[in-house]
Amino acid sequence: MIKIYRLSNVKVSLDADFSNLEGVISKEVGISKKNIFNCSLYKKSVDARKKNNVHFICTIDFDTTAMIKQNNNLTEISGEKYTPPTGDLCKGQHIIVVGSGPAGLFCTLTLLKAGAKVTLLERGECVEQRTKDITEFQNSGKLNINSNIQFGEGGAGTFSDGKLNTGIKNPRCRYVLEELSKHCNAPDILYDAKPHIGTDRLVLGVKSIRQEILNLGGVVLFSHRLVDIDIKDNTVKGAVVSSPDGEKYIECDKIILAIGHSARDTFYMLYDKGFDMCQKPFSVGVRVEHPQTLIDKSQYGDAYIHPALAPADYKLSCHLEDGRGVYSFCMCPGGTVVPAASEEGMICTNGMSVSKRNGENANSALLVSVEPKDFESEHPLAGVEFQRKIERDAFVSGGENYSAPVQLVGDFLKNRTSKNFGKVKPSYLPNTKFVKLDEYLPDFVTKSLRLGIVEFGKKIRGFDMDDAILTGPETRSSSPVRILRDEHLVSNIKGVYPCGEGAGYAGGITSAAVDGIKVAESIIENIKNS
Repeated sequence: MIKIYRLSNVKVSLDADFSNLEGVISKEVGISKKNIFNCSLYKKSVDARKKNNVHFICTIDFDTTAMIKQNNNLTEISGEKYTPPTGDLCKGQHIIVVGSGPAGLFCTLTLLKAGAKVTLLERGECVEQRTKDITEFQNSGKLNINSNIQFGEGGAGTFSDGKLNTGIKNPRCRYVLEELSKHCNAPDILYDAKPHIGTDRLVLGVKSIRQEILNLGGVVLFSHRLVDIDIKDNTVKGAVVSSPDGEKYIECDKIILAIGHSARDTFYMLYDKGFDMCQKPFSVGVRVEHPQTLIDKSQYGDAYIHPALAPADYKLSCHLEDGRGVYSFCMCPGGTVVPAASEEGMICTNGMSVSKRNGENANSALLVSVEPKDFESEHPLAGVEFQRKIERDAFVSGGENYSAPVQLVGDFLKNRTSKNFGKVKPSYLPNTKFVKLDEYLPDFVTKSLRLGIVEFGKKIRGFDMDDAILTGPETRSSSPVRILRDEHLVSNIKGVYPCGEGAGYAGGITSAAVDGIKVAESIIENIKNS
């Protein structure tokens, strides 16, 4: 009888041959290699707690017919895994999905497999044209407000590091990883403890997902922005969209709002239509750039040059006496700082890496927690205006031409304007300008950042080096608003389902995709029970 096992906590040398997993299992479990089948890495992480003994910690799945003695690191597992519902469960339903980020894409795929007719609306361009528009913005400073780092096919996550690690525990997470691995040709994300795809592979994967949607009978409409929702008797009847051919009315049975955290005009439209929403906390700050080798040496010690080790990352946090939190976010090894503005006359930044993470600089957001009390208004969209003020002030400080305001860490800590770059050169395009962070960030943010950077310098040697660069602002770490929904994931308007990160229910690619699946399943269940 064949049984499936998961072997955990296996120490593996950096020089190990991962094509010989049978040998590793045989040694650890005490059975012959000829009785071991279907070996696969389930998880691989780096243990660098002791810099003189850096190694991998692995979890390995395998099948065997052999009798196995008790082993604390061995678990028998079932072959069952999550699969989405399929069949004619939603036949006759026309559903509009607004937004083609991970929530919208996975919601669309799930609904199509369940027999629904789905129209996917995306205000931005297809990923091929979007790439050109972003490149033009970086080269010339010409912003396309509907096709940029925030808007377009694949959502904001496409032009980032493509991080897939998440804090949620959900069987759908593995399914999301498997689908992304297939579409992005990224087998490593199935076992890396901190999986990431990289923008280069995400661009190809998004195109592949679009083709699957089309093959399943879905309709994908680019440059189509939701401008109004037709509501009668508190029930959705259709959507009004702007398109290259003018406004259109699309009749539908349901609408999924997978709009992303930067769809500020859509937030205001929904508020005017009477949707229930509330403020939520988020964070603001800047991007910090260091030499990647500094981070590698700090995290790996002398082993940093070993070819089996990927460029190192970090995750830092501290809590200040006033209750504020300061933390690193979306750390991009070997990456670049990118222009993430989506409205004219405003500046914001994000981080991006390709799959190899082979750039000279490491960058990460350094963020300070922001609470609704900081907005000084009870309006549900006060957080949007809080973000906008920072972005407008940064735009003015930078010279009103989309140059990002920058300051060296040493000068920031001494509260003086920088004059020249040192060992670290900025990666942000189209340009930068030396400006004090205090010119555009609230006082509580700059105060907290100064304290946080000093604390982080105690954890990573050189983190507070004078030449490290602070580029800002970073304001879009998460949505400033939550569109309320009930236990069935429906808003106060019948037939409208808020979904994903923009609606306030996710934080990253994987959790957003899972929320998209959950919304689709709720619709399927509702139809089945009606």
